[in-house]
Amino acid sequence: MMVLWEEYREAHREGYGYSRFCDLLRGFERRLTPVMRQHHVAGDKAFVDYSGKRIGIADPATGEIREAEIFVGVLGASNLTYAEATWTQQLADWTGAHVRMFRFFGGVPRLLVPDNLKSGVNKASFYDPEINRTYGAMAAHYSVGILPARPYKPRDKAKVEAGVRFAQTYILGRLRHQTFFSLAECNEAIGLVMQRMNGRPMRKLGVSRRELFETIERNALNKLPDEDWEFAEWRRARVNLDYHIEVHDFLYSVPHALIRAEVDVRVTARAIEIFHRGARVGVHQRRYMGARHGTDPDHMPASHRRYAEWTPDRFRRWAGKIGPNTEGLIAAVLASRRHPEQGFRTCLGILRLYRGVDPARAEAVSARALEIGALACKSVASLLARKRDRPAAKDAAQTTLFDHANLRGPGYYH
Repeated sequence: MMVLWEEYREAHREGYGYSRFCDLLRGFERRLTPVMRQHHVAGDKAFVDYSGKRIGIADPATGEIREAEIFVGVLGASNLTYAEATWTQQLADWTGAHVRMFRFFGGVPRLLVPDNLKSGVNKASFYDPEINRTYGAMAAHYSVGILPARPYKPRDKAKVEAGVRFAQTYILGRLRHQTFFSLAECNEAIGLVMQRMNGRPMRKLGVSRRELFETIERNALNKLPDEDWEFAEWRRARVNLDYHIEVHDFLYSVPHALIRAEVDVRVTARAIEIFHRGARVGVHQRRYMGARHGTDPDHMPASHRRYAEWTPDRFRRWAGKIGPNTEGLIAAVLASRRHPEQGFRTCLGILRLYRGVDPARAEAVSARALEIGALACKSVASLLARKRDRPAAKDAAQTTLFDHANLRGPGYYH
């Protein structure tokens, strides 16, 4: 009051004296909106929010300072406080902080009271707030309800507002002279400060937050589930003509019957799950490197599945059943293409030409094709039709296999 009165007298030199100013100020306070004192039942609510102030973390390579957010959670009855630094307030950091908070408490309260940030509440409303789908899934995993504070009503979460102010003062005040080079290092220091804070006796009660928690609230919390909740990102995707969807620059297959359909995609750190009308139609291991396509053979049409099974080795084995000349011809066709896959159709055509043909004649045709460099399906078909399958007379003893990097001579086996 003295401060306010001094400021008042500076503006109004002939104004009220101190005692009269105090009487008028007290009368003004009596006309203010009354504040409801909330009674917090043990194990009932946890209040969660982000601090408005951030903590700096230096890049060890460049020295650049990047600021991290401070997440704070406070149990209603015991005031036990949890805090950690996260890079952002986005959904992954927001839900991950909750998971680690529950682990710190060793149990789950009945209700969560968050602020109306977008990561938790899509649409703030007094009557029907719209909870973020992923945040709701996390709450369902822990069987905890979400009761957002009313928009622009900070008194609804006065517990966490006070906890945030105290935590940020306590944390930032004691860590202001330290330099951190990683988020893990920063959270390790915050953990030590929080341990000291929760063990410090509260002035009005004479006991610490930790003692009060162990006495009245630990046994009132619900049990943690057997496994921690895993963050999942949900998105919508349309199936392309090649029956794949794109997720973070990688392609994952969907049953080919769903071409052009719109599907829901659940993305976790380890898996990609695909849902259509509520039913899971595909699951893939998430890719971070390597081949861009992840294709499940069961998702392919029968004709595509047969084509996908074609490999250079398979064509060589198929030709080797006819004879070494045919195997050499197939190897030459594959080697003559910049990419072996470009020769698959030619190889398939040649091997189909040999269906029903005597193996000895097929071998002679292959030898003649190798000799004259006829590496196209039409050329081999012409040799078969014209019976031009005899080797040149100039060197009857010449080997039927031509010299090529893919063929091994007798010196290889010495």
